[in-house]
Amino acid sequence: QVQLVESGGGWVQPGGSLRLSCAASGSISPYTMRWYRQAPAKKREFVAADTTGGNTYYTDSVRGRFTISRDNAKNTVYLQMNSLKPADTAVYYCNIGTIGRPGETWGQGTQVTVSS
Repeated sequence: QVQLVESGGGWVQPGGSLRLSCAASGSISPYTMRWYRQAPAKKREFVAADTTGGNTYYTDSVRGRFTISRDNAKNTVYLQMNSLKPADTAVYYCNIGTIGRPGETWGQGTQVTVSS
C-alpha cells in the first residue's frame, strides 16, 4: 500500500504563498492525485485534483489562486498556494486514487495557518 507524506505547511500572513508537497512511497503516474483540507470543526473538503491525463480541477474558492502539479519521476504532487486568505487555514491532506473516486490512503496532513 502506497504511503503519503505531506510537507510544506506553516504560518503565513494573508496574501502570502506556500508550496505543499506530497511524497508517495510508490509510483503515482497511474493515479489521480487530490488535495483535501480540513478546518477545525469542519468536514474534510476537496481542494484540487490532477488526473493522469493532465487535467486539473479546483474547488471554486481556490481556483485562480492554487495550482496542483505533479512530478511522476519523483512520485510527488505539489500544491502551490498564492494569495492566501485566513479562510484557507486548515490541515491539508493529499490522496491517491482513481479518476472516479479518491482512495482510502491518506497522509498525516500538514497544517497551514493564514493570519496576521
